Amino acid sequence: MSAVRTVLGDVLPGQLGVCDAHDHLFFGSPRLPGQELCDAASARAELAAFREQGGASVVQWTPYGLGRRAADLPLLSRDTGVHVVAATGLHQAEHYAPELLTGLRGRLAEVFVAELTRGIGTTRVRAGLIKVAGGFHALDAHARWTVTAAAEAHHATGAPVAVHLELGTGALDVLDLLCGELGVPPHRVILGHLNRSPDPVVQRQAAEAGAYLAFDGPSRAHHATDWRMPDAVRALAEAGFGHRLLLGGDTTTAGARSVNGGPGMPYLLRRVRPRLEVALGRELVERVLVENPGRAFAVEWL
Repeated sequence: MSAVRTVLGDVLPGQLGVCDAHDHLFFGSPRLPGQELCDAASARAELAAFREQGGASVVQWTPYGLGRRAADLPLLSRDTGVHVVAATGLHQAEHYAPELLTGLRGRLAEVFVAELTRGIGTTRVRAGLIKVAGGFHALDAHARWTVTAAAEAHHATGAPVAVHLELGTGALDVLDLLCGELGVPPHRVILGHLNRSPDPVVQRQAAEAGAYLAFDGPSRAHHATDWRMPDAVRALAEAGFGHRLLLGGDTTTAGARSVNGGPGMPYLLRRVRPRLEVALGRELVERVLVENPGRAFAVEWL
């Protein structure tokens, strides 16, 4: 039976409810000094605010080595009543110290599998997806290494593979490698940040290939593309790909949290949802927020 692997255990797809399919409760990177998401009280408040807007589940895409704080996630989930899905995986090389990456050579897929099946670190909190990253319009050696390890871990566990697309680019290169060369079924792939590169042809081709397309924002750095997102989503839905769409908030800095005056997780339901209902209708938006995440993240775990 297919199940979504949350930090409190496996749940049926229909139990997810309204889902933020790409966000972060905890996240820290040398690229964002001083903006780390590292405060548990703020994370709890953010989840509670999301819950007040009708949210029921959040998928955290924070991968290995970037401050996931896996041990804190079960308590936050219990306290707020929001399902939380954690990630294994590896981000772009610039997010890590070289010695950390060196220590993972030759065992990256093994680490992913262990975190999916046994638990993250010394916790018993299991990840429910693998998150990796492409580059800007290309795949460098690091991306190929991590994507290859993600494919190995997928074949060993069935886990979905979520991909950070740098500025929304490189979707087809990712699919060529992950699905074409490495044999991951396209419906097990989730492409993130499609809203950051509003290319309708590439988006249509990625959807035709069978992948899930995540539109996640708003983005302070790329806000000029945000207003185009409803049209892009509508075009994909009208072309018959409404069942392949996902929505998320992708909160990556402390200043972007609603509890700190930013849009945060509640914005997805407070502003993005009603805006999309104008473009798509309430019924389709409900399916994108509820049914699609259940299919995208549910796995017959091996």
